[in-house]
Amino acid sequence: MSKSIAIVLVLAILFVSLASSVRALNSEDLVYHPIETDRDGNIIPWYSPNLGEAYDHNVRLVWDFWKNMRTCDNGVKYYMQHQVWRKNFDDPRGLGGDQLNEALSSWNLLHQYLGDEAVKADMTYIADYYIEHAFTKPTDAWPDVPYPYNTDVHSGIYDGDMRAGKGILQPDKAASFGAEMITLYEITGMRKYLTVAMKIANTLTSKIKPGDADNSPWPFRVNAETGEVHQLNRNGTIHTASYTTAWTAALRLYDGLIRLHKGTVGNYRKARRMVIDWLKAYPIKTNYWGPFFEDVPTNRDTDTEINADTLAWYILEHPDWDPDWKQQAKAILNWSLNTFANFDWVEYGVVPINEQTVFMLPGNSHTARYASVELLIAEKTGDDSLKRDAIRRLNWATYTVNDDGRNRYPEDDIWLSDGYGDYVRHYLRAMASSPELAPDNQNHLLRTSSVIKSIDYGPDTITYTKCSGCSMERLKLGEWEPVAVIGGEMEWDAKTKVLEIRATSATVTILREDDASTSELSGSH
Repeated sequence: MSKSIAIVLVLAILFVSLASSVRALNSEDLVYHPIETDRDGNIIPWYSPNLGEAYDHNVRLVWDFWKNMRTCDNGVKYYMQHQVWRKNFDDPRGLGGDQLNEALSSWNLLHQYLGDEAVKADMTYIADYYIEHAFTKPTDAWPDVPYPYNTDVHSGIYDGDMRAGKGILQPDKAASFGAEMITLYEITGMRKYLTVAMKIANTLTSKIKPGDADNSPWPFRVNAETGEVHQLNRNGTIHTASYTTAWTAALRLYDGLIRLHKGTVGNYRKARRMVIDWLKAYPIKTNYWGPFFEDVPTNRDTDTEINADTLAWYILEHPDWDPDWKQQAKAILNWSLNTFANFDWVEYGVVPINEQTVFMLPGNSHTARYASVELLIAEKTGDDSLKRDAIRRLNWATYTVNDDGRNRYPEDDIWLSDGYGDYVRHYLRAMASSPELAPDNQNHLLRTSSVIKSIDYGPDTITYTKCSGCSMERLKLGEWEPVAVIGGEMEWDAKTKVLEIRATSATVTILREDDASTSELSGSH
């Protein structure tokens, strides 16, 4: 090597080292990590500039942390009894209102993504314990529905509401658990989960009312024993917890039972229609979305992003909702952005999403949710102009996850709802809508119109079993190219590595080229 070349190399190394040092001095931390940017100064994930690699890494970190979480002294998993994680002591607060339901929702998607049976085992652990310890008495005015909160934190019993106390339940959270029980029934085939779902649906159906501008079809809080809507006397003024718009889960519960032809289907259809009519007549027009979280006491205290954008997601997944479904979904998202946009990181090209009007701080799950719905709109409408901002929001939300899987709310605590169940599902839904966001070097099932009972990612085959024969699946195959499918027809895009399957059998096997025989290839394209 000549002296001139050596000098140039030394200078180059010094320049890179100096640039890195200057960048480190000027870098802003976001929760756990210094902000990384592309050459234009826009935020990229902290772990890797490769989006699929970064998102996959975060999802796995979060799941590993949850899976390995310690138990409390009573032998029950910490996440079954607390809403905030503390390493060295037990947080005094009990369960988050929708915390377990959100975990069940995410783990269903994660199970099909990873093929890890431990994910399914955790779903049954959560469901079995909650069913055994949370439900109202059959003789109550609101029978056979779960309470959302453990007022005596380590009693092992869920018996009330965080703010309103013992005996008060939140019907929207009961509906959410019922919807997840249908999925778990389809995964496991265990009738007890279907029975729970039907009982919840029956109680909701018997209590539904048409609703108006101040009263939703079911109240936000109600006394399970007496049936009275909860009231709060605040400085001599009575506040009634009669309103929320968090009824997407109730629609999913009814949808599932109607599809399975289980329970009093005719009554479910009428109740479902009543909920849809009310949502169209009021919140979609008024943008009064109301409360969701367990620590807000009454109706008029807040509007929440989760209520609005979860309904937008449902509308996009059900285009028969209304002839103007696209416009309605977009209008909801526009309202959310106008209401909850946070401009603290605009210099990095990203606008995260705040949680609710009484807590205008950016949320990890709320930002990821908004982004995933943006990507779903892009998929359903072909409007790719939404993708850039959506991806940057997802990039921003990666920074809340530490190397050990702790997922901390910016400027707040490690919430076991926002950081886990209500986080993972948004990244997996984002990958399903935009498969370029899934890893390029791994095989994953991203979406199914059925429910996956089991899936095995082998070195030469992928085999999965569903609860229905005819379905549509979307996979991204980064490890190898498929040559045939047994149990369906395939459409393979070698450029994007996306495999679309129209399944005709409850069990489907995807074959790698070296593993496919002539007989297996017959009729499989």
